[in-house]
Amino acid sequence: MKNLKITITAVMALFLFQSCSEDKMDEINKNINNPTEVAARFIITDVMVNSAFAVTGSDASFYGGIYSELNAGSHGQMYEAQIRRNDPQLASTYNNNWNNSYEQLRALKVIVEKCTTGNEKDNYQTLGVAQILLAYNLAVLTDLFGDIPYTEALKPGVIFQPKVDKQEAIYSEVFKNLKEGIANLNKTSAYASLGSQDVIYGGVSSKWIKAANGLMARYTMRLSLRKADYQGVIDYVNASFADADNEFKVTNSSVPNPYARFNTDRAAISVAKSFYDTMLANGPADARTAASFTKISGAVKPFNNSIIDKDGQRLYSISAFINERNPIYLLSYHELLFLKAEAQARLGLPEAQATMNDAITAAYTKKQVVTFTAGQANTYIASIGVLTGDALLKKIMVEKHISFYENEGIESYNDIRRLQAMGNGSFIPMVNPKPELFPQRFAYGQSDVVSNSNVKELYGDGTYVYKEKVWWAGGTR
Repeated sequence: MKNLKITITAVMALFLFQSCSEDKMDEINKNINNPTEVAARFIITDVMVNSAFAVTGSDASFYGGIYSELNAGSHGQMYEAQIRRNDPQLASTYNNNWNNSYEQLRALKVIVEKCTTGNEKDNYQTLGVAQILLAYNLAVLTDLFGDIPYTEALKPGVIFQPKVDKQEAIYSEVFKNLKEGIANLNKTSAYASLGSQDVIYGGVSSKWIKAANGLMARYTMRLSLRKADYQGVIDYVNASFADADNEFKVTNSSVPNPYARFNTDRAAISVAKSFYDTMLANGPADARTAASFTKISGAVKPFNNSIIDKDGQRLYSISAFINERNPIYLLSYHELLFLKAEAQARLGLPEAQATMNDAITAAYTKKQVVTFTAGQANTYIASIGVLTGDALLKKIMVEKHISFYENEGIESYNDIRRLQAMGNGSFIPMVNPKPELFPQRFAYGQSDVVSNSNVKELYGDGTYVYKEKVWWAGGTR
């Protein structure tokens, strides 16, 4: 009996040891660096950074700036875009931007689901911020590409070939998410503030609400050809941020300005002669003309984009303000004021020029590493004189175009197409010698052209980018 007891005890001990070992092995086998559940507050930080650097400030801004003649492509793929040598129609040209946009949208959808029906239900601040960022990323994508997959997209392993949604429907989603984001940010959250995880506004909900109203102003103006609501633009601007300190941007020592980084790595973008000529036309009172560009052999040497200069690195002048510490703008204060000035001018309101003057001052004093003073702005403003009608409207749009230098290229490109559609294309004339090859949109990304038959059919041979305007510019898709 004694031996039997010892045997039973030994077997039980062995069983317990094995159970404990299996539990321990399960714990050991967990990859703590690849968790299956991540708190929404950590996901959203990456989205903020990537929305600024990868979606807004990089390829899309570079190409948009070249097409709008804010800059000139003087080397490599930027030169190919400049001379329209197939690059604008190639699916590979914009593939990085296409994929980056969808990565952010997918992450934001995960956050929205977690904060509505998931394990972070009632996390209203994070939900509201995510909805605003979703609206922003969705608008950037559709503004550049037109009709895009959305309602059936962002479902990996479920729908492999999502349908393509119309831009008009996409814009309804943009406004819906902005409004819902504002509503959720006005609620009392059951969770702590995002705090330092919010690299844009530090977890201050009121600032996100102001940014959302600013985006409402931008996108309401974008749809002016389809449904003009200039008073709405003014009202949204008035509900948005009132100074450059609270504008929608990323300024972080760990996130370099992509325009500056691209110049260091590629030296592929230079001053466009047409843009420099626009600056010169302002006369000597505009202090920006003499100081905004680097000099070669003592003089500004722009890339002649009306005849197409030769390909080469560091042959031409570049921005004198390039710096990796410059902000990456998602929505700048100067843009906001120019939106208001344009809306007032289109309504014939007498305060339009005063608002334009405020916008010019904001552009002069924007918070980059090197800037100008309010006094210099006043000197220039005094030289403009009183303007009315189309002359005032043109001046507003020209000054807005100048304010976007050096790398708010996406909005510059959007404005050029909108003005052309509204019969104001002469305000900022394009001098590229191949006007028939002005890209009306970006070509769909290669990853979907080769894998999604719905996108492949719309892409065709890519030449549609020269012929088919996006919906808000008068096109059908």
